[in-house]
Amino acid sequence: MKETNSAPKSRKLIAYANGPSLEEINGTVEVPKGKGFWRTLLAYSGPGALVAVGYMDPGNWSTSITGGQNFGYLLISIILISSLIAMLLQNMAAKLGIVSRMDLAQAIRARTSKSLGIVLWIMTELAIMATDIAEVIGAAIALYLLFGIPLVIDVFITVFDVLLLLLLTRIGFRKIEAIVVTLIMVILLVFVYQVALSRPDWLSVIKGLVPSAGAIASHPVVNGMSPLNGALGIIGATVMPHNLYLHSAISQTRKINHDDEDEVATAVRFSQWDSNIQLSVAFVVNSLLLIMGVAVFKSGAVKDPSFFGLYQALSDSSVLSNGILIAVAKSGALSALFAVALLASGQNSTITGTLTGQVIMEGFIHMKMPLWARRLVTRLISVIPVLVCVWMTRNLSAVDEHEALNTLMNNSQVFLAFALPFSMLPLLMMTDSAAEMGSRFKNSLWVKICGWISVLGLTFLNMLNLPDSYAGFLGAHASASEITTAHVLAYISIGLIVLLLGWCVTDLYRGNKKLLAAGMGRDQLLAAGKSADTMINAERAKETAEDKHTEA
Repeated sequence: MKETNSAPKSRKLIAYANGPSLEEINGTVEVPKGKGFWRTLLAYSGPGALVAVGYMDPGNWSTSITGGQNFGYLLISIILISSLIAMLLQNMAAKLGIVSRMDLAQAIRARTSKSLGIVLWIMTELAIMATDIAEVIGAAIALYLLFGIPLVIDVFITVFDVLLLLLLTRIGFRKIEAIVVTLIMVILLVFVYQVALSRPDWLSVIKGLVPSAGAIASHPVVNGMSPLNGALGIIGATVMPHNLYLHSAISQTRKINHDDEDEVATAVRFSQWDSNIQLSVAFVVNSLLLIMGVAVFKSGAVKDPSFFGLYQALSDSSVLSNGILIAVAKSGALSALFAVALLASGQNSTITGTLTGQVIMEGFIHMKMPLWARRLVTRLISVIPVLVCVWMTRNLSAVDEHEALNTLMNNSQVFLAFALPFSMLPLLMMTDSAAEMGSRFKNSLWVKICGWISVLGLTFLNMLNLPDSYAGFLGAHASASEITTAHVLAYISIGLIVLLLGWCVTDLYRGNKKLLAAGMGRDQLLAAGKSADTMINAERAKETAEDKHTEA
């Protein structure tokens, strides 16, 4: 499995880009032909791991652990359903990238106006930055817990992970995949060890996997959270828009002959195997987090759900559930391993977040930056709200400071609710279309039905949670009038999202008809021995000429 990289490297800090997705690594990983299942799967394994990172980042931790603390194993069924939906959507994203040879951002931009492309780019950038805030908080807290470095300094240290990324860009994409898999295994093994010590009630865990009405009930309310709130938090932290863009790009790193439909089908099949296996690992990690909340701690014993509170609880014998845990906790091993896993999670997300940022920048606005520069800009913007939060709470008690950081992390995820429909809906529309994907690769009937149920359901649930998300920005002591104002603003936002979705769908429909009118369908193109993206070559060339003329 050789890696090749013959793409020209631009020396400009900001350059024009309208070529293959992530051109430096596109088609650089050789895959074996005619080999056995396991050897072929190994060659295609890797992109799924980078995608799975987004499903086990620091933003998922508190929702799963707190859900377990408050409602036992009830919400593990929500983790299962969210993971199955994630598998469905990620498989579509990988298929779109391999079959069309465009990532999701490029495919949307090729069919929509430049103005809508800019709007969608800004929205997705905000979602990435919101995710980055959770990574900054997670990594900074991990450094504080492990080494006792003051939080303000820790926040600045997280900026220097750009040096890690600079190193990674020089060692090859296959090695980046290996590093990510290693960090995932660190996280998995830490939680397997801690849960194994806790001796959970596995029969109750299995029963919790069966969906029930109680998982989405508005009562009982425990520590200010209802099962519905907990379920929405888990869903919101699980399915993230940037993963769809990322997967559609990195699925193209394997070198295949796109004129051979059977070879394309093989790539699609093994990419989906890779994705499903890695997302199953993510499901296990999130389930272990919830089981930790139930089995590791005594019910209701952890009052501080922040990373600080969980770290302290893992060394506090009075809140742990059995003698074995207490004995290990006295050595400090439980809390130290938790902090190590938290740091690994943050670093993993750093790699994938930067790649996604480059994908959407190139796809939506045809602008390209070196990965280290891209990371530096995003991280410097993301640390601002974290530094402001740390500075504003510097004279408060440690508990108040911890609560403020936890609230900032949870509330930052509100932007994901805005951006998610604008990645899911176009993805579903394009992979449902025979003209886009060909009769062989378009979504089957059952995938189409499950896809629409998932997309509409997730969009509805995200919008349903938006009023409470807005109110969350006000803190725990907001007045009734402030909460009412927040809800009104949330409903206005929902109206704007619906209007913007209408604009997006209309543009996609018109743009698709325009491109198809200029060429043949995908099956005819393949029969004629042409590449699957011939339909948009003329449109790309025209746009490139216009942009270069504008620059001149």
